[in-house]
Parts: sequence; structure tokens; C-alpha cells
Amino acid sequence: MSRLLLFNKPFGVLSQFTDRGSPTVRATLSDFITVKGVYPAGRLDRDSEGLLLLCDDGRLQARIADPRFKMPKTYLVQVEGDPQDQELEGLRRGVRLKDGMTLPAEVARIDAPDLWLRDPPIRQRKSIPDSWLKITIREGRNRQVRRMTAAVGLPTLRLVRWSIGDWSVAGIAPGAFEEVTPPGTVASRRSER
Repeated sequence: MSRLLLFNKPFGVLSQFTDRGSPTVRATLSDFITVKGVYPAGRLDRDSEGLLLLCDDGRLQARIADPRFKMPKTYLVQVEGDPQDQELEGLRRGVRLKDGMTLPAEVARIDAPDLWLRDPPIRQRKSIPDSWLKITIREGRNRQVRRMTAAVGLPTLRLVRWSIGDWSVAGIAPGAFEEVTPPGTVASRRSER
């Protein structure tokens, strides 16, 4: 039976188990994950938070991470500015980036979600509003959501990956993980930091 972990990756943690060669000590998955033989199915940038899936099955890992399978990934994104229909439609149609056009995204304005506090907190500026978007993409280019929002004039302030396919980070504290048995039945093991 394959093992699959749903990890709520905190801000500032690398999506890898080691950080060789870095002049400064940075947090890695080994600071949180004690399960042996599991590896990340995809990546989540150091400055992003939320769901990171880890598994011990290469085929499952490929099905989750490979863009050919177009598994939906949903992000809660705090952006600088007040998104207008034009910017939202740009994201929905697809955005031209340096590495080509993105696939169309599902985008909706949302109220500020009830999330855990981020450490360090997002800097608030009185003269510039911020807003929250729910964005679902089906590809996984490097820093794609951040580049897409920047391309339409809405720089990302905070990015939380909320779900991948049917798996969600709901109810999992930052730095904790939950083990599930594919295709998504919750197992009895849970880790809290």
C-alpha cells in the first residue's frame, strides 16, 4: 500500500529534506517529517505555504506532479491592489509569461480566509489595499501563480496552496501532516508539532 502524507508547509521551509551548501541554516522537510521513504510530489516555494504532498510511490508521485495529468491545484492568494474584472479575466484567459502562455485559470474574489497567522506577518500598507483571490491552475510552472498575478498588475503578498485534486490542507496545522491512504481515505495516523 502506498503512503501519502498531506503536509501543511509553513512559510520559510524548503520543499526538500536537505539544504547542502547553503551558507545559512534553513528549515527543511526533515525538521517536520519523520516518516522514512517519502518524497515530495511536486514543490512549493520557500516563501509559499500550505499543502505539500509526500509519497513513497513513484507512479502516484508522477500522477500528482506531472502537468500532463492536469491535476487541479487551488491557491488562496493575497494580492496587492483591488482586482478589477479586467485583471481577473486576464487570469481566466491565460497569461503570457516569459516561458509562454499559461492555461486558463479558475479565479474568484473571496473574503479574507480564516487562516493561521504567518510568521513573519505580511506587511500592511495603509495607502495600498490588498485583496484575496482563489485561483485554481492545472499546470505547475516555477512560481507560476506569483508570476501570473504580477503579470496582470496584482503582486502576490501571501500564497497558500489549499488543495491538490481532492486533497486539502483544511484542519492540518502548519508544520503538521496527516497520512491518508490513496485515493483519499483518512488513515489513523496524524502528526502534530
